[in-house]
Amino acid sequence: MKIAFVQMNCVFGAVDRNLFQASQLMDSKEADLYVLPELFNTGYQFTRKDELNSLAETIPSGLTCQMLLKIAARKDVYIVAGLAENADGKFYNSSVLIGPRGYISTYRKIHLFDDEKLWFLPGDMPFRAVQIGDLKLGLLICFDWIFPEAMRSLALDGANIICHSANLVLPYCQDAMVTRCLENFIFAVTANRIGAENRGNKSLQFTGKSQITAPDGTILVRGSSSAQEVGVAEIDPLLAWDKNITGRNHLFNDRRPELYKLR
Repeated sequence: MKIAFVQMNCVFGAVDRNLFQASQLMDSKEADLYVLPELFNTGYQFTRKDELNSLAETIPSGLTCQMLLKIAARKDVYIVAGLAENADGKFYNSSVLIGPRGYISTYRKIHLFDDEKLWFLPGDMPFRAVQIGDLKLGLLICFDWIFPEAMRSLALDGANIICHSANLVLPYCQDAMVTRCLENFIFAVTANRIGAENRGNKSLQFTGKSQITAPDGTILVRGSSSAQEVGVAEIDPLLAWDKNITGRNHLFNDRRPELYKLR
């Protein structure tokens, strides 16, 4: 199976331009699964509620999902992409999973970062891995990475591959994903964006360096910090089923949750 990140420079509010750019990038390299950045179609920094109201879309009937549905059918692929969701007047920072035969599922970002809390509601659905054929995919969005419970929940639910759409501005995630994959023995595709957004009184610089990480922590592909690109890795996703560390140690069976003090 070939899995890919799509690293792109998104322009705020330029939905048609961003959709065209994403389509061109996906057509530039062949893969079975493409992961696009967080809020790839609209850009990141909303400054007013009316901006969000005008740019957020219903899922899956909105413009963005309809375009992704056409691409997935034409290319016979799966696509994970981040977008602003309008759910009956409630707004979420969401990602969608779309396959060659149609819309599959939505994940709403649970851990909101900084100004996102001004515009979006936190996700209201638990982490669930989604079956596609013989595999299961787990969806995360950006800041979810810093909470180990997020990726562990998806791994415990049987996910082989984590699809991580991101707009990263902090410098820690790419290195931390090595640990996240190793502690869950799972694949991950982190699709970040590049460039900067200067809106209102805030300027954000996105870090790029999208990457595909293997269950043993190996970085299979890493993008640059400044170029639009598609990174592809050919993997055997079934490797993520084996959670044995030694002949006597199993990553999940050796857990002692009855002794973990959780609040």
